[in-house]
Amino acid sequence: MLAHRSDLPLDRDAISRFLPWLIAFMVYLACLALAGMLTLGAVAERWDTGISGTLTVQIIPSESSAAAPKEVRRIEAALDILRTTPGIAGAEVIGEDRIMALLEPWLGSIGGSGDLPLPRLIDVELKAGAEVDTAALSKRLRQAVPGTTVDDHGVWLDKLVRLLRAVEILASLVLLLIGSATVGTVVFTTRTGLAIHQEAIEVLHLIGAQDSYVAKQFATRALILGLRGGIIGLVLAVPTLMGIGVLAARMEAGLLPDFTLTPAHWAAMVCLPLVVALIAMLTARLTVMKTLAEML
Repeated sequence: MLAHRSDLPLDRDAISRFLPWLIAFMVYLACLALAGMLTLGAVAERWDTGISGTLTVQIIPSESSAAAPKEVRRIEAALDILRTTPGIAGAEVIGEDRIMALLEPWLGSIGGSGDLPLPRLIDVELKAGAEVDTAALSKRLRQAVPGTTVDDHGVWLDKLVRLLRAVEILASLVLLLIGSATVGTVVFTTRTGLAIHQEAIEVLHLIGAQDSYVAKQFATRALILGLRGGIIGLVLAVPTLMGIGVLAARMEAGLLPDFTLTPAHWAAMVCLPLVVALIAMLTARLTVMKTLAEML
């Protein structure tokens, strides 16, 4: 299917038979790097959207307040302070079932045994663009309800997002290096092909062929080889990514973020072979034109 007619016997070059496999290896690595970059970007976006603009208030059970009515009064006192604080849109007590579900990946079934003195959690939602002095709020809550702490997600979320962005940049650099290696490989094979077929190229020039015609022969061949190699690399990368997804899904819920690839992510990776093939074609054409110009 990926064949073409050429006035130069490029198909007989031994080095051209290795080019698709080199490109396949590079596309395979590029798919893994691109999948990691896109997934981390989506995870960072979800975390930033889902957690920013919220606070969590934790009320530690008091030894002297084991009675349920007294604990309820402590929670209501904390809710009154939160709901009257400027910048807070709402506050809601997190149910015990949800707390158990959050603890289960870490503690297993012991988290729901009832023997652990679990704290009560209050989910606080801030108004859009509002800034709350968490230090002052924490002080007010501790004075009214001893054993209360305020967790500002923005502090650790900012560090976590910065880490994910750094890994994204690293993945982008890997993609850049893979692209550079692809260009270098195509340049090497093209120059080698020019040296091997120098006499045939001179004959083509004698009968009136222009440099652009010769460059088209090499560019078309590079496009086909690049597309073949890219498809092979993509075929190898898809089961690898699916296997990683299956292994991640088997992990305990909550230990890892959701690394599911969206249809848009898969579409981007499907386009990789075509992008690599176009890079190979353009590189081969420019290499031939430059080399032939230097030979004249």
